Amino acid sequence: MPVQAQGDAAGRTAVPTLVVRLAAVLSAVVVLVLAGCGAPPAAVPEASAAELTGDFFTHDPALVTGEAGKPWFIYSTGNGQVADGNIQVRRSSDGVHWEYAGEVWQEKPVWLNEAVPGVDNLWAPELYEHDGTWYLYYSASTFGKSLSVIALATNTTLDPADPEYEWVDRGQVISSKGERFNAIDPGIAEDEHGTPWMSFGSFWTGLQIVELAWPTGLRADAAEPLAIADRKAPPNAIEAPYILPHGGKFYLFFSRDFCCQGLESTYNIAVGRADSITGPYVDAGGKGLLDGGGTPLLASDGGRVGPGGQSVSGDVLAFHYYAEELDGAFRLGLAKLEWKDGWPAVRWG
Repeated sequence: MPVQAQGDAAGRTAVPTLVVRLAAVLSAVVVLVLAGCGAPPAAVPEASAAELTGDFFTHDPALVTGEAGKPWFIYSTGNGQVADGNIQVRRSSDGVHWEYAGEVWQEKPVWLNEAVPGVDNLWAPELYEHDGTWYLYYSASTFGKSLSVIALATNTTLDPADPEYEWVDRGQVISSKGERFNAIDPGIAEDEHGTPWMSFGSFWTGLQIVELAWPTGLRADAAEPLAIADRKAPPNAIEAPYILPHGGKFYLFFSRDFCCQGLESTYNIAVGRADSITGPYVDAGGKGLLDGGGTPLLASDGGRVGPGGQSVSGDVLAFHYYAEELDGAFRLGLAKLEWKDGWPAVRWG
């Protein structure tokens, strides 16, 4: 059944979407209201060419690849009609066959309803491990508005089957109430000193970054967020920042243009790099990301449309896209991340 969606200048804010899951092992129907860390396994499959099976119907995937023999996990945007819209969990033994593993909670933290009136499902999670603790950052917002919150939960494991599995609500990280930016789409990275930073943002005034602190995972101080990327032209269609340290530099992956419109989506992934985690970021041609720059990384290809909402774990890039063979429904994409002349590269299989 086709996906029908609309977007506006508020970014990846949500609309009703009807998806028929075609995987034979599941035969489940999902209605979604839309909006990486860890080492690779001993042998990462050629993900760009792999035919994924099972339940791979994820949007805004946060990927954690398994170490030798351990499972892979993906946490992703929730479904407003399932478990109060909480973040969804999927697991895989090999990165190819995926199974649905439940949700983070059965009910959202009560304080979110006051912080973001009308909040339905939770969006665009990020997973980061530090000193034995998993930090889950996620977005709470509503369609067409920048009254948004990025919140945090912690756990000692990602696996719902583990007896120790329990996500503990740690409250608000940042709110965009009355601010110039939109507080959604968190991404976490550490600088060369081990200091954590959170990039975030969608449309409005572009992408931002703030300093965090361990072990709380919350903001280090109340300093004004720093701008790190901007399209410099209405409607400023840029969002979903993800910073990856590599080879002594910092690479800012981001999604641009429009998602959530099925086969009409124009979403694509671009990248810039910097010597410092706070920038300035430039593309391969030397154009600043604050001036609309960005080196293309992955775009629509045939019946695979609108890749974006990306994360990286090991040498695997995870993203969602809209599939012609699913009549425009969204699904998971995985691609092996390679490096050429100091820049990341991926390709469709």
